[in-house]
Amino acid sequence: MPRPRLLRRRAPARAGALAIVLALAAAALAACAPGPETGTEGTIALLLPDVKTARYETFDRPFFEERVAELGDFRVLYANADQDAEKQQQQAESALAAGAEVLVLDAVDTKAAASIVAAANAQGVPVVSYDRLISGGGLAYYVSFDNEKVGVLQATALVEALEARGPGAPDGGILMVNGSPTDSNSAKFHEGADRVLDASGVRILAEYETPDWSPDKAQEWVSGQVAQYGERIEGVYAANDGTAGGAVSALKAAVVDPFPIVTGQDAELAALQRIVTGDQYMTVYKAIKPQAERAAEVAVALLRGEPVTAPLEIDGTPTTLLDPVAVTVDNLLDTVVADGFWTVEDICTPDYAAACTAAGIL
Repeated sequence: MPRPRLLRRRAPARAGALAIVLALAAAALAACAPGPETGTEGTIALLLPDVKTARYETFDRPFFEERVAELGDFRVLYANADQDAEKQQQQAESALAAGAEVLVLDAVDTKAAASIVAAANAQGVPVVSYDRLISGGGLAYYVSFDNEKVGVLQATALVEALEARGPGAPDGGILMVNGSPTDSNSAKFHEGADRVLDASGVRILAEYETPDWSPDKAQEWVSGQVAQYGERIEGVYAANDGTAGGAVSALKAAVVDPFPIVTGQDAELAALQRIVTGDQYMTVYKAIKPQAERAAEVAVALLRGEPVTAPLEIDGTPTTLLDPVAVTVDNLLDTVVADGFWTVEDICTPDYAAACTAAGIL
């Protein structure tokens, strides 16, 4: 017996219009799917949250799709929500209507996404929570990194760099540019960072939760803080490389001197180039390939009805957490380059060749 469609649960007055919307969205999903129109073994949907964070299109999607293709003949429906929770809801409904038998979901809003999980479960479709833990339970699996450790690594590097630099302004301190309030990982980063910062005695001048992880909003906020605090700003805890880029742009525009120590996360190419030039002190490298591949393996096992195992549980959900690594100019070659995440050629383009040579990378 075929599964009931979500449309049948909608109010009759909206069903016709919604059917058209879902049909169009389903067609868009199908157009994005690589390979043949159908997979003989079934259909998996991969729903990612945004394009502002470079990793998703550059690494997560291709690594996931490649591993699924290695495991069998499956159709992968792909969609990116462009940081729009409503759009992601629609994409999920469309994927279910198009026959997705497993959802791998990196939620834009981890609380709002509980409704996606409920709708999928009502149709007997398991949901793998990818990178961000969705609230409310009902998940088949969760794969991510130790996100509290990410914050610990960032804050530890920042504190150590401040200590190495020596005494600053008597009333100096740092800015905290935190992540999006709709991302459950942001709270974990913050918890880890606070644990280190509280013990260090470093003064926090001001902090900000960055809507949608927007680099532009981070830049705008940091510009305002520079106007208020000026050279009292000795460091910036930036929760990821996008917000770090916004912070660096604001600091450079204001010619803050000495230049504050800036953290980041995701090992984006632009961030590594800022590290080489000294504009950003560190990033956190998360080996995305094993994360994406584990999600693919779990999705395939769930679709086939095979058991899945996990080293731990979080909120009752079988979970795999991978280890993040702090990256500075001193270990860049031994981490992101050694793993093939980026090459020296990627990082040391002509504009960065002199800085790479000075840093011992070329």
